[in-house]
Formats: sequence, C-alpha cells, structure tokens
Amino acid sequence: MFFSKTLLLCAAGAITLAAQQGSVSGPVSGYVFDGRTKVLRTIRGIPGASLVSDSVDFGVAAASAWVSPKLDSALIVDASNAAHIYRLDNGKATERQAPGLVAPERAVFSPGGTALALVTPGSVRIYKGLPDAPTVTGTIELPADRVVAMERGKRLRPGGGAIAVSDDGLYLLYVNGDAIELLGVGGDSRQLTSAAAGATPVFAPGGHDAAVIDGQAIALFQDAAGAATVRRLPGISGAHGAGFSADGKRLFVAAASVASIDVATGDRTDLSCNCRPAGLVRMGSVFRLNDLGSGPLWLVDASAEPRIVFVPAAQ
Repeated sequence: MFFSKTLLLCAAGAITLAAQQGSVSGPVSGYVFDGRTKVLRTIRGIPGASLVSDSVDFGVAAASAWVSPKLDSALIVDASNAAHIYRLDNGKATERQAPGLVAPERAVFSPGGTALALVTPGSVRIYKGLPDAPTVTGTIELPADRVVAMERGKRLRPGGGAIAVSDDGLYLLYVNGDAIELLGVGGDSRQLTSAAAGATPVFAPGGHDAAVIDGQAIALFQDAAGAATVRRLPGISGAHGAGFSADGKRLFVAAASVASIDVATGDRTDLSCNCRPAGLVRMGSVFRLNDLGSGPLWLVDASAEPRIVFVPAAQ
C-alpha cells in the first residue's frame, strides 16, 4: 500500500512539474473535445494523476470529434462539414481513407473500438477494420417509429433513439419508442425486448452479449443476436450512459450517481462522487463522466476496485 501511494504521488509530482515548465509528457490516458476552442485535447498521465494537455493536430479545423474507446482512432467533422477518420498514436494523428465517408449527425463506436456507426437521418452506415483499414460493413435503414414522442408540444425528429453497435460491425441495438430492436446489416431485424422510453442499450466487448437499462430493469442478454438468453436485475432510473468493463465482467451505469454491477452475481456498488454525471464515455481503461468545462473532468477508473477520480480543470 505504501509503495502504491508513493508511486501515485511521484506520478502526480512529475506531471505537475512538467505543467509548470509549460509542457506535459507521459502516456495518453484519454482525449476530450474542447467545445470552446474546437480542438481535441489529450489527457496525459494515469488515473488519479493526470492533466488535460496538448491538442491533437489533424491538419484541419475540427467542428466535432468522436474518439474510439481504445484511443487509437477518431472521427473528425471539419468546419466545411467534411468527415475524416484518423489513426491516433500517443497524440499523433494520421489520416486513413474510408470509402463513402459522410458527416453524421452523431457517431457511435463499438465497445472495443473496432467498428463505427455513422447515424444520418433514417439510416446508419457501419464501418469496421478500425483503426488502419476502415471499410463499410453495410448500411441499415432505421425502421419507422413505433412511438412519436412529444416534448414541450413539439414532435421529436424520427430516428433519434439511442444506438449501440457490436464490435464485428454486424448488429445495432436501436431504441424505437418502447421497443429495443436488433438490426443486422444482412437485413434481419427483430424486437429484442420492450423497455421504457429513453432506455440505454449497450453491447459488451468482443461479441453479442448486451444490456438494456431503464428505470424498471437492467436486462442482461447472452448472445443477443442468437438465443438472447436474458436475466433481469433491478432497474436504475434516469440512466444516461452505460458501458461494460473491457473483460465484460462489470457493467457501469451513470445516473444520479455511478453504479458498478457484477454481471455474474448482480451485486451492485454505488461509487461515491462529488459530481453530477452527464454521461459515460469510455476512454481506454476509464470512463469519462462529463465534458470539458470550467471544472474538473470526472473519471471512473474501471480497475479491479472501481473508483472515481478527477482530472483538474484545464488552464
């Protein structure tokens, strides 16, 4: 324990010293888009001892950015609304050519970062082979809305439900009103389960195991694209982000707080945090809980003993 604390203090001291000297070096533990300056910033250090650091040079001005959970690729939409895919290597960006690349309304990486879903009105184009050889797996036409939601008297735009994509790029989970639909690039589709409006679907890394979270239940599916054996646990109200650990053994859910759930036993631990999670975005070995702003970035360290740590506010 003494050695671990000493190592952590040394790492923090090294990063602080580098920051005082005008630069920050060390391993990249994540990336975060700075909406104010429109640049992708690196997070250097280790969980619990890291800082927001230098920006990534893409050679173009970025209007928006999405980064792979493995931190090895990024999708950038530039100021002219053109899309680009880059390989990332410790903060260095190298563009990769991808056929038929279009600027999406939103982009969703698979849990392992090997597939990418580009969501446009009414359809989703899926790429696999990331980071070095992105190719089109297929395009899935989104089904007609089961329920047209209303918000403050206005009809919500069709096709706006939450989406998750599998690591092989063959399947989507799509929230369509009160249904979770499993959509395949081969044209196969079916309703996987019913769920409350605003449910959160996620695939586990490396296969087709999945989870659907709403206020009534957490549905854990083994092989959602096949037998879809399901086990249900108590739900979590107000979930606005979820993700499996890299080994698939734990499920993290962000709501008013962050829950860590043992997939095998169903045991749940609520992680204490002096923060209000806004989402759950995987960054390598951690999950990011909020966007870059005037305060610190809050992270879930998804190690054997999960904890919440923070990155000091960017200067």
